[in-house]
Amino acid sequence: MSEQESTSIPRGSLMPGAEQRARLRKIRKFKDGLSRYGVGTAGMMVVGALALIFIYLFSEVAPLLRSSTVEHTNDYPFMLTSPADPAGHLVLERYEEMGASFSESGQVHFFNVDSGLSIDTITVPSPASAEATALGASVPNQQLVAYGFSDGSVSVVREQYSLSYPNDRRLVTPGLDYPLGESTLTLDEQGRAIRHLAIQETDAGIILAGATDDGILVVGRYRMNQGLFGNGGSVNAQRFTAPALPDGAQVEHLLVDATGRFLVVADNRAQLHFYHVERPEDARLLETRPTERGQVTALEFLVGTLSVIVGTDQGSVSQWYIVRDDHNQFHLQAVRDFGSMSGAITDIAPEYTRKGFAAGDENGNVGLFYGTSSQTLVIEPVAEAGISELALSPINGRLLALDNRQRLNIASVWNQHPEISFHSMWQKVWYEGRQGPEYVWQASSSADDAEPKMSLVPLSVGTLKAAFFAMMFAIPLGVMGAIYTAYFMTPKLRGVVKPTIEIMEALPTVILGFLAGLWLAPFLENHLPAIFSILVFLPLSMLAVGFLWSRLPSPVRNNVPEGWEAAILVVPILLTGWACVAMSPHVEVWFFDGSMRQWLTNHDITYDQRNALVVGLAMGFAVIPTIFSIAEDAVFNVPRHLTQGSLALGATRWQTVIGVVLPTASPGIFSAVMMGFGRAVGETMIVLMATGNSPVINFNIFEGMRTLSANIAVELPETAIGSTHFRVLFLAALVLLALTFLVNTLAEVIRQRLRKRYSNL
Repeated sequence: MSEQESTSIPRGSLMPGAEQRARLRKIRKFKDGLSRYGVGTAGMMVVGALALIFIYLFSEVAPLLRSSTVEHTNDYPFMLTSPADPAGHLVLERYEEMGASFSESGQVHFFNVDSGLSIDTITVPSPASAEATALGASVPNQQLVAYGFSDGSVSVVREQYSLSYPNDRRLVTPGLDYPLGESTLTLDEQGRAIRHLAIQETDAGIILAGATDDGILVVGRYRMNQGLFGNGGSVNAQRFTAPALPDGAQVEHLLVDATGRFLVVADNRAQLHFYHVERPEDARLLETRPTERGQVTALEFLVGTLSVIVGTDQGSVSQWYIVRDDHNQFHLQAVRDFGSMSGAITDIAPEYTRKGFAAGDENGNVGLFYGTSSQTLVIEPVAEAGISELALSPINGRLLALDNRQRLNIASVWNQHPEISFHSMWQKVWYEGRQGPEYVWQASSSADDAEPKMSLVPLSVGTLKAAFFAMMFAIPLGVMGAIYTAYFMTPKLRGVVKPTIEIMEALPTVILGFLAGLWLAPFLENHLPAIFSILVFLPLSMLAVGFLWSRLPSPVRNNVPEGWEAAILVVPILLTGWACVAMSPHVEVWFFDGSMRQWLTNHDITYDQRNALVVGLAMGFAVIPTIFSIAEDAVFNVPRHLTQGSLALGATRWQTVIGVVLPTASPGIFSAVMMGFGRAVGETMIVLMATGNSPVINFNIFEGMRTLSANIAVELPETAIGSTHFRVLFLAALVLLALTFLVNTLAEVIRQRLRKRYSNL
């Protein structure tokens, strides 16, 4: 026999030869290796993609974690002022190239910041026979400065900068505007010298408050009436006197708020006095509060004039609010303390558009602070002598500090996201205008000076609330339906039911949200008793049908094939639902005085048309296919020898389900529930359209909520790229991703333990 004949396989033989077996082993080995490395590579790519998502989100969030810095860059002798005529107010324009020094004598010096060279000097109008005795400035965004004179008169100016581009280069030209005209105005009709002065612009004009030589508080309201064609005009003035400080105390610092209703006065006895001056006939001292931290050496309003920053000779810095109590009475309330500085606070410079500020002390240190986040951002030495005047640029990128030796110190500032801290996002914060600390999400406002409120607690609670009610609806139906379909239902009926439910998962969630918001929410509002009646009577009707079915004669029951019993319940379920809806108006009349919604309102239970009940039903409907499909596969794949053995030992089918099927399928059922929970947590469109999107903290089923995912979808398109709001939304996405990752990881650990526990069955 030849070699070819010896290695060939006889015709009709099923056994391969040695050569073919070796070739098949090589092919199988190649396929096994390809599959192993292919699956491994795909798995690593999934892990890598997930890691890249985390890295990208964290890269957007990372700037929120960066610490603020103040870095001294330059200093030089400031020759435009002198100890005989010191600067009383220092400002820096938005391009950070030009500064302005308002001297106490009434000279306004505009200068180049980098060189200190004078650009222009303007003299503020003053009476011929009087000298400047006081200087006051408004909050920075109003840019108002007022001079008080020895004859009781005042002059009001506003810095202004015109922008031009000659030869394609930016040119900033400084100047002064006179909102009340260039002539001086009378503040104290008695002609006494003004020693302290405060100014703010209100909706009704400009308000000035001054303290005279003998401690009298005078208040003036001024409005410019323009001529018919905008040229010229007259000033309407209203002047009155407020009560003097009690017990002979002397005024040291004076502020007036932007509503023109309140005065805040610091005296020489470490006390703050709070005045109400809205109406001249009702001007009165509301209260006197000790600072408890030393003598006040610096006093400034933050932008918006709802909170006061108090600096003392002990280096303490604190924030006080104008708060209205339950009796509609206003008070001055200490809210928070910041980190102390090493010396007495000499000046405070508020930011132009945020609730932050800089403070300088007598040792040359400058500190950056932020109110909402309760943060002492940084304290750094900037000058070699005590700070006399501070100025922050409108974009918070540069700082000027004039010291007692007449040297101007320049520092660069990085302070982009001071609003954010662990405290501001995850703990209660006392915001301006509120009566106490709260969790609030309100990232934007109609007013530019309103502080952003970015607590993630309401959004996180809303996310869990929506998922909780959705799972309460989906878990019983999904799991119990899966058990019945896999174990009790006939294969033919199962072949119809299972694909039908799985197809439901393909329904667009935007359609479900649309139907929930426009049809389901009004329907539930008009048939509230029906919802609760269905929850009670539907299970009872099913039990009643089952009981009656068990009492029917065997020949009748045997006419229905085994596994088709569920079809009998269709008609009773529909009739029960119809009866509950039809009886809903009568139930409202019998038990709820004609309206269940109004009854809830009368009993202090808030009801919103788009609420958690609507979200729970709509989102639960979307989650049921996920839970059902996975749980049904887990139950159906329980080895048949286990169930047959249980039945052979005498157990009923329900005993077999509880004692054998559920423990064996528990890892799969648990995975189904966790997959459904992950779907509910990340759902966006249903929550967006079916709830009121109100970021409140409660678990009231009749109130709405706002979830992390819905908030991102709503606000991300409208926020500025790179802003604090933008990065906080990315942080919310990171929190959402981390939450689902942790839940899925925990679910996998529990599933593996359940699988190991019941693997010996």
